[in-house]
Amino acid sequence: MRMSSMVLLVLFGCAIAKLADLSASESAQQRLLYVAAPGIRNYLEYGGHGLLVFDIDDGHKFVKRIATGGLDKDRKPINVKGICASAKTKRIHISTKSTLICVDMISEELLWEREYEKGCDRMALSPDGKIIYQPSFEKDEWYVLDAMTGDIISRIKPNSRAHNTVYGLDGTRCYLAGLASPLLTVADTASHSAHHTVGPFSHNIRPFTVNANQSLAFVCINQCLGFEIGDIKTGKKIHRVEVQGFEMGKVKRHGCPSHGIGMTPDEKEIWVCDAHNRRVHIFDATVMPPKQVASIVCRDEPGWVTFSNDGEYAYPSSGDVIDVRTRKIVAQLTDEKGRAVGSEKLLEIDWNGRTPVLAGNQFGVGRARD
Repeated sequence: MRMSSMVLLVLFGCAIAKLADLSASESAQQRLLYVAAPGIRNYLEYGGHGLLVFDIDDGHKFVKRIATGGLDKDRKPINVKGICASAKTKRIHISTKSTLICVDMISEELLWEREYEKGCDRMALSPDGKIIYQPSFEKDEWYVLDAMTGDIISRIKPNSRAHNTVYGLDGTRCYLAGLASPLLTVADTASHSAHHTVGPFSHNIRPFTVNANQSLAFVCINQCLGFEIGDIKTGKKIHRVEVQGFEMGKVKRHGCPSHGIGMTPDEKEIWVCDAHNRRVHIFDATVMPPKQVASIVCRDEPGWVTFSNDGEYAYPSSGDVIDVRTRKIVAQLTDEKGRAVGSEKLLEIDWNGRTPVLAGNQFGVGRARD
């Protein structure tokens, strides 16, 4: 009897321990970086194909590769053009040149992939996760989509060679930039129509970002190593900021000196890419116009930059992980085969156990509210 009682006690203790371990696992906080590939053109040498996941809190170590769609008729991967996600709807969306993909964040299953007549480019998701502004692939219009189904709700036609898209944090405005226009179109998301424009800037707009209260737009443009600033309220260009101490030169991709710009979430700094010199340049944004304060060498030409949700890390598309405070490279992304990973389409998703609680943004948008 005593032996039986002891065995029962041991088994009971093991069961309690397993439940405790399970409970701890379910409530564990985790920050994960999701990197869509091929995220530099269709170059598979930068991490292959799929959605690569890295553990931010474990030295950005590779965790897993999630299978995605985005294959052409010959079953070859198509260039990834954008990524967005919502913890509220638990969906991740990935665009290629021709399709939009929807992945369940928890099950990691491909829910649907839809093709659009005029193709797709870098899209933006509304704060509630319900609406996507999806640019056609360098054509005349943006599709306004139901994010849950991919159905077309409306269209906006700035005739600017649709390219990059940023949703304002309050959801009332969406910002549309085309490759063939020096004007940034500001869309009213209640009516899904063009409200006004910002600019003209000195040349056609490339990557851009906006601050949290949507008073300023910071834009890369052709033929400028640096960026220009627009007043969103008045619609006027107010500053041009050029990188000092470095020359413009030949670049591998994108055809412009600076392709990639982001604000730290606290809006204290602007980071801008410099492909020819293989650097990101940092500007103090607490003064206006922003003042150049530092430069960091990357392992490859950077063509994009965004940040972790809390602003601790900067992620240029070179795959370098930069500590924002110290301005030191603290890690470099590699996949399960040890290959250097690089992508212009990446964002952070924070988890509480198996529940997503916060999804980041592929654009380095400001998050400091007045």
